[in-house]
Amino acid sequence: MKLPAYPRTKPSGVEWLGDVPEHWSVCAVWHLFSLGRGRVISHEDIREDPGDYPVYSSQTENDGVLGCLGTFDFEGDYVTWTTDGANAGTVFRRTGKFNCTNVCGTLKATNAEKVDTRFAAHALNLATGEFVRHDINPKLMNNVMAKIRFGVPSIAEQRAIAACLDRETRRLDRLVGRKRELIERLKEKRTALISRTVTRGLPPAAARAAGLPENPPLKPSGLDWLGDIPKHWEVKKLSWLFRYSKGPSAAMLTKEYVADNSGDYPVFSGQTENEGLMGMIDWHEFNVASPVIFVTTVGARAMSTRIVSGRFSLSQNCALIIPRSANADPRYYEAVLRGLFDYERRSISLIMQPSLRFDDLDKFRVPLPPPEEQTAIAEYLGLETAKLDALVGNVEAAAERLQEYRTALITAAVTGKFDVRKESRA
Repeated sequence: MKLPAYPRTKPSGVEWLGDVPEHWSVCAVWHLFSLGRGRVISHEDIREDPGDYPVYSSQTENDGVLGCLGTFDFEGDYVTWTTDGANAGTVFRRTGKFNCTNVCGTLKATNAEKVDTRFAAHALNLATGEFVRHDINPKLMNNVMAKIRFGVPSIAEQRAIAACLDRETRRLDRLVGRKRELIERLKEKRTALISRTVTRGLPPAAARAAGLPENPPLKPSGLDWLGDIPKHWEVKKLSWLFRYSKGPSAAMLTKEYVADNSGDYPVFSGQTENEGLMGMIDWHEFNVASPVIFVTTVGARAMSTRIVSGRFSLSQNCALIIPRSANADPRYYEAVLRGLFDYERRSISLIMQPSLRFDDLDKFRVPLPPPEEQTAIAEYLGLETAKLDALVGNVEAAAERLQEYRTALITAAVTGKFDVRKESRA
């Protein structure tokens, strides 16, 4: 989208805003809005009084809707924002009859002919990032929001900018949505490929190239998660093929310890950030020449796996699954365990924290193809999943570029970097 710049600008006096068109005002939120706050609303309140009026909260799913009540606290055209937590400072436009929880602030225009809530929501969503207090719990409280200043053109110009942004962001969101759908389809294809190959063997062409049986006859495995397997495969207890190990010093390897003892050797943990890498320290507990399976045992990433090797240590909430002999290829069994753990997760209540103990591992039974077939399957999956991962990476990069363009477009529009007035009259 190519639009002209404004002919004359002036300093706004606001660092994040920069220069603005000469005819724009710069106003604090309290000049244009009355500020309010939501109230404490629990899941139990929603269960006891279900209805049609949404309850907006700090959650990111479902447009922030926690549920719906039979009564409402707010009616009309509002700007709201998240006051506490990871999403503090995120701004929305809310209309109609609705409710807000106590982690939502509310803005109601004192004069609807001076400010358009669509424009204000875009502008404030850009501005608030500079004002969120980041400590133990990020916050943007009403007293701080009230003082935030942003550029304010005439109401007609605000509406023109908002209409332009609504149109363009809808178009971009549709494009991003299609990219996300494609990414999900590729990931589903990857999962299905792994699941089928580790339980049924190589497809005919790959089997032929590897000198293995093509389309071997099947037999019941006796396991619900596994289904039928090639007749020449066995089923064994996981503990018959692998032993398990935790780091003896796991409890002492906290983030603080790692930060104070930096070095060249990784510390893996069950954390969700940075692929579980807590940091690097100046000593190590494990020196693994051949690949072994790393598994997270507790928390949001419980039952997630990957292959590791080299010199490293383990923090809490993770363990190693180590082959007892050369008859078990860790690369093959890492893929097998992904399928097994996906099946196990589905039986866990949503209110329970997933966990995995050594006693649990001892109960599991897994397929045992001949060693050469395990290796062939692992190498085949390595090549095929790399192709799919490359496609996913390309599509994710394209989606990210669209998101960056969306952000840049909104930024330019609400800071007066292009003029939509002629377009709005066309």
